Amino acid sequence: MDYEELNYNTLSREQQFEASLAFPALMRKVYVWMTLALVITGFTAYYVATSPALITMIITIITNKILLLGLMVAEVLLVLVISGAINKLSLPMATFLFALYSVINGATMSLIFLAYTASSIASVFFITAGTFAVMAAYGYFTKKDLTSWGPILFMGLIGLILASVVNIFIGNSFMDLIISYAGVIVFVGLTAYDSQKIKNLLIQAPDASEGMQKLALLGSLSLYLDFINLFIYLLRIFGSRRD
Repeated sequence: MDYEELNYNTLSREQQFEASLAFPALMRKVYVWMTLALVITGFTAYYVATSPALITMIITIITNKILLLGLMVAEVLLVLVISGAINKLSLPMATFLFALYSVINGATMSLIFLAYTASSIASVFFITAGTFAVMAAYGYFTKKDLTSWGPILFMGLIGLILASVVNIFIGNSFMDLIISYAGVIVFVGLTAYDSQKIKNLLIQAPDASEGMQKLALLGSLSLYLDFINLFIYLLRIFGSRRD
């Protein structure tokens, strides 16, 4: 089934009734999976940060620009595999890959525990959670169609990626600050945009079958990425670095 072509109005009366029951269950799965992924990432980051052997390995990768780019490419490819092959993957395999990505992401994020104070990490996390909640709620409840935001936000995301790659080699602190502010704007917008897009897709789901649950999993992946990136960019701006 092409998820983009789901249309609630074409469903039979019985299917519409089933859809009305499936929607809240699917939306719960979106946020449960996203929350579990964030928990996995957080615990992985803390575990790696408190393991001298593991943190040394991560530092070696991060300080080697070629290895760093390789890791970034691997993470992007894993997301593309989950997104592009979702119809071919079983739900357990798609969930496993999502969990694996959360672990890898947590390992790379372990360095924040060395670079920033624990209090500032906690403060920025709550700022991120509050901002994310407000924008996700806006995207969910607003009557305004946010579809037009998509191309603009996508171009902004591509610009962020290119600028970040260039700055890996340049290492300009002022450019890093500009990228951070731009990143906050882009992912604040993406949070609202993705929230509305997920709602509009799932509200048309005819049932809570495996196919629809995989759609919900993709939604949770999108929101997870929005939250993680928003947190990282806010931490770069407001985080207090260790002496």
